[in-house]
Amino acid sequence: MIEIENVSKWYGAVQVLDGCSTRVERGDVVVVCGPSGSGKSTLIKTVNGLEPIQQGTIRVDCTTVGDPGTDLAALRARIGMVFQNFELFPHLSVRDNLNLAQVKVLKRSREEADANGLTYLERVGLAAHRDKFPSQLSGGQQQRVAIARALAMDPVAMLFDEPTSALDPEMVGEVLDVMVGLARDGMTMMVVTHEMGFARKVADRVVFMDGGRIVEDSPKEDFFTAPKSERARDFLARIIH
Repeated sequence: MIEIENVSKWYGAVQVLDGCSTRVERGDVVVVCGPSGSGKSTLIKTVNGLEPIQQGTIRVDCTTVGDPGTDLAALRARIGMVFQNFELFPHLSVRDNLNLAQVKVLKRSREEADANGLTYLERVGLAAHRDKFPSQLSGGQQQRVAIARALAMDPVAMLFDEPTSALDPEMVGEVLDVMVGLARDGMTMMVVTHEMGFARKVADRVVFMDGGRIVEDSPKEDFFTAPKSERARDFLARIIH
């Protein structure tokens, strides 16, 4: 579903991605982890073209992301993206946050978008809050709305960029529960996170990054029981402790 081949990226003279290659099979969950500044968020944002690359190739469902002929708006409509800080429109109700892209991008009728959005609000346990505004919700609820909004676009894959990092610890669980449910339903997912409990529960593979490079790309069991690199062993010892 997602192929990343020898991807490199610079901000001016600073190289932030260095020859990164990995792939996400249809229905797989791949967790991307590593220390701050290792390039995790940059890598995941290249998958739907939010961050352009200078070298390498990225394909999503056989579409080449950086190709001049690729319609990035249409591609992004097929790849759900959930950010750290929710990115909901504060002046729109929950219902309208879910409806907007369905109507504008997918050209659904207001009624069809409303019914579809309600289905996903029910899935994340927030149907009763559909007429509230984001400011009336907790952080965990806002992030679940953001997930429902992405799902309402019928994505072929979901990207999560540290979706729990802006939440109070007591709200983390409610967001992770939704993500676990998606994984068990077979959604293709690429998740940047420090939540190693989530990775252990649902990941098929773990990609460990450091210094803009992919240091390890291993099945979950291998990464947690016998990481190959000293850097990954040190990271796990610190974060799990």
